[in-house]
Amino acid sequence: MKNDAQISNEAHYDHIQNVADKLDLKNEDIEMYGTRKAKISLDVLERPTKGKLILVTAINPTPAGEGKTTMNIGLAMAMNKRGYQTISALREPSLGPVFGMKGGATGGGYSQVIPMDEINLHFTGDFHAITSAHNLLAAMLDNHIFHGNQRNIDLQSILWGRAMDMNDRALRRLTINSKKMNHDTFFDITAASEIMAIVCLAENLADLRVRLGRIIVAYDIFGNPVVANDLGAVGAMVLLLKDAMKPNLVQTLENTPAIIHGGPFANIAHGCNSIIATKTALKLGDYVVAEAGFGADLGAEKFYDIKCRSGNLKPSATVLVATIRALKYNGGVSVSDLGQENLDALKLGSQNLIQHFENLKKYQNNVIIAINRFASDTDAEIAYLQDLGRDLKTQVILADVFSKGGDGALELAEAVHDLCEQPDTFKLLYENTSIKESIETVATGIYRAASVHYSFEADAKIEAISKHYPKGLPVCIAKTQYSFSDDPKALNVPQNFSIEVRDVRLSQGAGFLVVLLGKIMTMPGMPTSPNALGMDYDGAVIGLI
Repeated sequence: MKNDAQISNEAHYDHIQNVADKLDLKNEDIEMYGTRKAKISLDVLERPTKGKLILVTAINPTPAGEGKTTMNIGLAMAMNKRGYQTISALREPSLGPVFGMKGGATGGGYSQVIPMDEINLHFTGDFHAITSAHNLLAAMLDNHIFHGNQRNIDLQSILWGRAMDMNDRALRRLTINSKKMNHDTFFDITAASEIMAIVCLAENLADLRVRLGRIIVAYDIFGNPVVANDLGAVGAMVLLLKDAMKPNLVQTLENTPAIIHGGPFANIAHGCNSIIATKTALKLGDYVVAEAGFGADLGAEKFYDIKCRSGNLKPSATVLVATIRALKYNGGVSVSDLGQENLDALKLGSQNLIQHFENLKKYQNNVIIAINRFASDTDAEIAYLQDLGRDLKTQVILADVFSKGGDGALELAEAVHDLCEQPDTFKLLYENTSIKESIETVATGIYRAASVHYSFEADAKIEAISKHYPKGLPVCIAKTQYSFSDDPKALNVPQNFSIEVRDVRLSQGAGFLVVLLGKIMTMPGMPTSPNALGMDYDGAVIGLI
């Protein structure tokens, strides 16, 4: 098997204008970034909606791999092969995991979006613009303090730190130590910035401006919030973000259109690409295959309860992705033994799949299971999962998109298309509930926690925030992606556990409350041997995965 970079370099690239032509995008509708990338004008949002939305999600991630992004791309390519005009809608990769441990986010094998190297690195500069807007606000806050602090800002209450699109644990806690500005600060990774969330939830530039203005940066000595509007920062921030608001058009290895825009993490943020990108795709294609980050307990829950709520979106179908290898890992098999048949471990680990499936059915009826096939999968293991599908009253369909591209998901494409034609009543998990009611609904209904406990600090903050938001504020729960619980080592389907709400942060501009569980960090660190160690450039890209 060729590696991802080789496949990308040998692929036939359509000129991006030809890709745009497939979507009836004229010259005035796109801005070229060379011959392989383009920005789509926000004016396209004025067109009528014609497409149906499909969500691709997955079980909890494991070292064995699940291939959610690969499946998204392969499904979109397969649906186009079946004659259904389909667009893949994805998030932009963050440089942190690209150079850290997770790697890039453009798919793999023969199911990739291209140009892989450019998308995984600087792409069209959206992350840089968001980082700059975030740090501009921080700089203007400190400048305001330096020149007199007319708003009487309490230096112990400053909430707005800096951002950088890189994993760097050394920047988690810092102190600004000068005569006029002595206060603690911190860095978040750009994917966790509230401005990233705002860009991904804003409906247009006017909405962007309003949301940016609502960002709480600190409190004054009287306990009143100080927002970005108070600092006069919003106009310049909009200026920095005006191009980043436009979704990016690229293509797959089979020249299927792909719109990639926005990149919040799902463990520490809301994990979905932008509402603007999704709605743009729904204007241009008959079907849009979207993605939500990490497992369905994080990505899908936030896709539904935050993104769909905010954007008034209603998916027509959901695809739950798993691999036999990952299910056996959940059943207790070591990574080195995953290639061997083990029906007992598969049956045990399939409880993770079942719980995700049951959770998704709480939102909509139209849910299908896709098994990302590996060569080591045996007939007996496949037969077990297909029998399980009959017990769950859904289809379990094998797909081999890594090795075969769109041809590897033709059966899945037809099944998903048919599912989209079935009636479905989409509903949110919670509506018009208090903050604690919302947290506990997700914790008990999705994670299956037995109880929820709150730190003294979290309890006090929730009480204060509830005075302004008594009901209806969505919650964005930041927790480990590896488990339904807040313990990353509690695999499969942990039982009789409690979760601890350590802290909460009001993202007033984004329009949700960030709820921090366990030891989750908003600035990740690098592993012992980061991916960056194997990267280089000698006329060709080396080591980018």
